[in-house]
Amino acid sequence: MKKASPTLLSRDTIHLSRVVNELHCRQRVTKFPLYPFGETRMDELKPTEPGTRKTIYEIIFEADTGPGKAFDVALLVFIVVSVLAVVFESVSAIEQKYGRLFFYVEWLITIFFTVEYILRVYCCEKPKKYIFSFFGIVDLLALLPTYLSLMVAGTHFLIVIRTVRLLRAFKILQMTRYVGESHVLMDALKASQPKITVFLGTVVSLVVIIGALMFMIEGPENGFHSIPRGMYWAIVTLTTVGYGDIAPQTLSGQLLAAFVMVIGYGIIAVPTGIVTSELTKSRIEGAGRSCGCGYSESDRAAKYCKRCGDSLSPV
Repeated sequence: MKKASPTLLSRDTIHLSRVVNELHCRQRVTKFPLYPFGETRMDELKPTEPGTRKTIYEIIFEADTGPGKAFDVALLVFIVVSVLAVVFESVSAIEQKYGRLFFYVEWLITIFFTVEYILRVYCCEKPKKYIFSFFGIVDLLALLPTYLSLMVAGTHFLIVIRTVRLLRAFKILQMTRYVGESHVLMDALKASQPKITVFLGTVVSLVVIIGALMFMIEGPENGFHSIPRGMYWAIVTLTTVGYGDIAPQTLSGQLLAAFVMVIGYGIIAVPTGIVTSELTKSRIEGAGRSCGCGYSESDRAAKYCKRCGDSLSPV
């Protein structure tokens, strides 16, 4: 039996490995980029049978077609316009001149978002999956402020929550590389959680002790009327904010304040160092997978070598 050409076999294997890697990457990015309320895959929401629901789904949820991309771009424009309208409305001089225009724009866009939300629920194969997903909850919260303003004045300013919906720009503009980076950042934050928890516990203990000491040293006559008031001063000083609304007057209090200011700089650097360390570790682990052929794979989603097609060790 004639053996297959090594060159041809190598090319076929490389092509197959690239296809598998691409499919695996697509499978990763079909999840909504951030999902603190549980993972929701878009292919679980898509209707299986052809018809009106499937057509609406492809336009609203997908950006691969012309109408779908046009709809998503229009959606982003409406989000930006509605948020800018609320921001400028908070300026009294502008509100007096264009208040009625802002009112009409806000309600027109809210009606558009309401119809969009109803269509999203209607066209999903599993409506509950979408309703209780991260973006499903955000889409609903984006509608409520305008309607709540009919009962509670001023709540329409919460429309700024619509800025969270701009996360869809990653999908619309096909910036899947940034979606992958968000996974790296989330993994680093999760890995840092135990260390940051211990750090925050230490900081809280310091705040309580310093607040009590300042109450004892300065007393009510210098503005430190209670331990909570001293704790407030300790937080403001440790974080190097320094409002200046309350300050120690005695020599002992000023010496303690100087000590707190110095350690405040060190405290700020600790959580930054923890997260940076985890990010660096994640990068090293992701880039440290080498194949037997000598190729170094930096793509965390890759399962097979792009040069020879052999399986890579998991990250």
